[in-house]
Amino acid sequence: MKAILALADGRIFEGKSFGAPGTATGEVVFNTAMSGYQEVLTDPSYKGQMVTMTYPQIGNTGINTEDIESRGLFLSGFIVKEYLECYSNWRATMSLAAYLKENGVVAIQGIDTRALTRHLRDNGAQNGIISTVDLDHASLIAKVRAVPSMAGLDLASGVSCDKPYHWAEGVWDLADGYPQVDPATLTYKVVAYDFGIKYNILRCLVDAGCDVTVVPAGFSAEETLALNPDGIFLSNGPGDPEPLRQVQEEIKKLVGKKPIFGICLGHQLLGLALGGSTVKLPFGNHGSNLPVMDMSTRKVEITSQNHGFAVDLDSLGETACLGHENLNDQTVEGISHCTLPIFSVQHHPEASPGPHDSQYLFGRFVEMMEKNKGQ
Repeated sequence: MKAILALADGRIFEGKSFGAPGTATGEVVFNTAMSGYQEVLTDPSYKGQMVTMTYPQIGNTGINTEDIESRGLFLSGFIVKEYLECYSNWRATMSLAAYLKENGVVAIQGIDTRALTRHLRDNGAQNGIISTVDLDHASLIAKVRAVPSMAGLDLASGVSCDKPYHWAEGVWDLADGYPQVDPATLTYKVVAYDFGIKYNILRCLVDAGCDVTVVPAGFSAEETLALNPDGIFLSNGPGDPEPLRQVQEEIKKLVGKKPIFGICLGHQLLGLALGGSTVKLPFGNHGSNLPVMDMSTRKVEITSQNHGFAVDLDSLGETACLGHENLNDQTVEGISHCTLPIFSVQHHPEASPGPHDSQYLFGRFVEMMEKNKGQ
């Protein structure tokens, strides 16, 4: 079935559909990872976006029931150079195309993703539309130009959980899969705010010795403190952090009360709560091969990233200092509070399938909680 991708600036790409039929819109971004497309598809941080994979062949490992990162698929569309229907993976249970159709995700293959990536790199991420039913170029361009910009959109509220729940599943093991951990063996009580949280974040917290209670994005500071946690975690998520003003107000009430660790959107929200500001990046950072320096050790790690906004360090004044730096574009990759047990990172230390260079950050959070336990 023929499919067309149209960008808001009028650029047209013609290809073939391999997902659900229909029409979908979203911000078109590119991801430079060579593997892990299933984790990308199930990452809630991609809500409202269409993901272009720069690696040319996608689908060769199929889909399995273990590598999902959330309760569903939240991205608007999927764009690849070449889809492979024939998959080979001892854990696979279905093809990528069947998975996308089952979940209603529009997808296009057979286009020049290198040209698309260069276009987005040079002109910035922008809204796009994929359709298998409307194949008129002018009509598609008019439709996509009516779609609101990602800037100013609160998307996190739409992917958060509805009510608190407990998490006791550990990191995947080759022999046993995902272990169920006895909460009695876990040392630290953590309240994790769900702005679009990935399952592997929760698994890494459990493996670090944390008894985790996940709460909705709108959970109040008073409700959180009533649970008497040893630490508070702020999760990843989609969209612009700035519109989440009520969330920022609740985080402000938590500052100084308990150790806090934030990742991705949680990092941005923490920066805003500390009095800083954020900026939208031209095309963002999406992939699993991005270099970052830990400023406290001067060590360089390869990281997984997925964000279109960044914290402005200068706006924080003397409240927080640079914790990590992106070595590609020198944007803020992490902050540390100057006096309180609070830190956050823009990248993903829980990265599944990898890299795992940054997993030490969960240990850093535990050390912080241990030092402040009982205070």
